Amino acid sequence: MNKQVNQNHLSFLSTIVLISTFGGLLFGYDTGVINGALPYMSDDFNLNSFTEGLITSVLLLGAAIGAVFGGRLSDGIGRRKSIFFLAVLFFISTIGCTLSPNVTMMIISRFLLGIAVGGASVTVPTFLAEMSPSDRRGRMVTRNELMIVGGQFLAFVFNAILGNLFGHIGVWRYMLSIAAVPAIVLFFGMMKVPESPRWLVSKGRNEEALRVLQKIRTEEEAKAELKEIETALSEEVELEEASFKDLAIPWVRRVVFIGIAIAIVTQATGVNSIMYYGTEILRQAGFATSAALIGNIANGVISVLATIVGIWLLGKVGRRPMMLTGLAGTTLTLLLIGILSFVVGSSTILPYIMLALTVTFLAFMQGAIGPVLWVSLSEIFPLRLRGFGMGISVFFLWITNFIIGLLFPIMLDKMGLSVTFFVFAVVGCVSIFLMAKFLPETKGRTLEEIETSFRTYYDKGEGKYVGSNQSEAQIK
Repeated sequence: MNKQVNQNHLSFLSTIVLISTFGGLLFGYDTGVINGALPYMSDDFNLNSFTEGLITSVLLLGAAIGAVFGGRLSDGIGRRKSIFFLAVLFFISTIGCTLSPNVTMMIISRFLLGIAVGGASVTVPTFLAEMSPSDRRGRMVTRNELMIVGGQFLAFVFNAILGNLFGHIGVWRYMLSIAAVPAIVLFFGMMKVPESPRWLVSKGRNEEALRVLQKIRTEEEAKAELKEIETALSEEVELEEASFKDLAIPWVRRVVFIGIAIAIVTQATGVNSIMYYGTEILRQAGFATSAALIGNIANGVISVLATIVGIWLLGKVGRRPMMLTGLAGTTLTLLLIGILSFVVGSSTILPYIMLALTVTFLAFMQGAIGPVLWVSLSEIFPLRLRGFGMGISVFFLWITNFIIGLLFPIMLDKMGLSVTFFVFAVVGCVSIFLMAKFLPETKGRTLEEIETSFRTYYDKGEGKYVGSNQSEAQIK
């Protein structure tokens, strides 16, 4: 009987995870679909390199704003209602993009779509973390990452199918319109999903929280977890909210700097130049548009497979070696793209070399750098700084994304394939140096131990701690 009860709880929890991660699927599809839609849209709207970059990157600017305000919205009206709101915004902005008669309307619609993407990037993982039992939290939260790369993969597949079957100018509208379907599923699916028990307790609705927990935990687990939530929230209430004034404290400034550096470095690899402009890169290398769309599916497949491997590696390997190996792999691949596109030139073999290298690049990126990004950001910030630090870091992540998305087609147009990737390779070398010097190893350490390591700095030469009023003995 108990097994049956537990199975029912797990089944309902799995349904909650599946439905809510449609937000991640939309995140992935809407960021990936532009990859195949842009060549046809460019012909329809007579786009130049700047307007191509603007249409692609304005979504990322909206995502930066959505990430900042998405967390505040979910704190105010609840995780469930926020996801409802995001589903509506996904649907309306998707229809706006699909029916856009000109560049201006497309930019406005893509900006609104970006707000939905940014909101989903913070709200869905938060909701999953608060609904999941502690022993399953890592696996359940990372399902959202799988749905994101899965959404990008689906976008590449539909782009290839539609582009090859209906390869005319207006086909991009069909590519964009498909995103309306998961938005509808998300909206109606969330009607069956309960609110986060942690949010309910934060609003004094403890009885409702217990009823929710009883649907996804055993009776004993539900009561025990409710007490844990009540205790944790009572401790948080006593903490003063973090603000920019805290940056005057050296160790706080250091941890926020590291969070920003992780966010910028992981995006400055140029990963999204491939995810957003992969079809254009393959076209420049020599593939026809239809062949480039098909070839781009390989990028989607490797992203999904590498993410699965990366999630497994997180439990086996330290954060630093994963990050540094990933950065070394992406930087070397970028260097090879630059060298071979220059040496091989317009040879018929270049498109196949380029496809192989972009697949290799994504294997290092999604298998090593991507998983470490979100885990490190969730680990380095202590409780009081978590919301503040994550908010700033994710904002810089999206802004970096925006800058690369805007400038990449211009760089490609003005400097060519080879020089553009040489630039990214140089940035990669700087990134390796920064992460080798500043990224802490957090695997196997409690959050309290991580916080203590930031509060203090051990000078091996002097044999004493500096940057803290505590002595070495007190800290130990």
